[in-house]
Amino acid sequence: MLGPEPDRRRGILSTHLHSEGRYAEKLMVEAASSRVRPRVTEEMLDQPGSRLWPRMEGRYVFKHAVTRFPEVIREALAHNGCTTADLDLLIPHQANLRISQLVAMGLELPEEKVFNNIQRYGNTTAASIPIALHEAVQEGRVRPGALVCLAAFGAGFTWGAALMRW
Repeated sequence: MLGPEPDRRRGILSTHLHSEGRYAEKLMVEAASSRVRPRVTEEMLDQPGSRLWPRMEGRYVFKHAVTRFPEVIREALAHNGCTTADLDLLIPHQANLRISQLVAMGLELPEEKVFNNIQRYGNTTAASIPIALHEAVQEGRVRPGALVCLAAFGAGFTWGAALMRW
């Protein structure tokens, strides 16, 4: 359950969000969107190269993800007077195992401090962090008092991190 936490040393400590709109088309789904009516039609689904399917310039996105993830994670930690040594668990967006591994290496985090489940489910997009957090809690890898960082890089060329004390 998410809600107010009377003890300010617990809960969500801070969130850090970024975007680079000029690169939005490098990782996007053009439709369905709030500016297109109707949002989805049968014709859209049948159209080859449909605007409904994700588009990505993989190498470009990969390069930026392995740069932006560590930046925003360090930003969240520094904002709260912490370092990577204080971090108990990093739960990154489960888009690509190699990205997670390179981010962990760049942050000098040992494998046991990074939770990955992409091997079991693949990229579950926006659901990947909540699924991974739930599994990490179930496995006992997130315990009361743990410093946990959630981080993502996604569509529209956006990235962010949330630091929380469990």
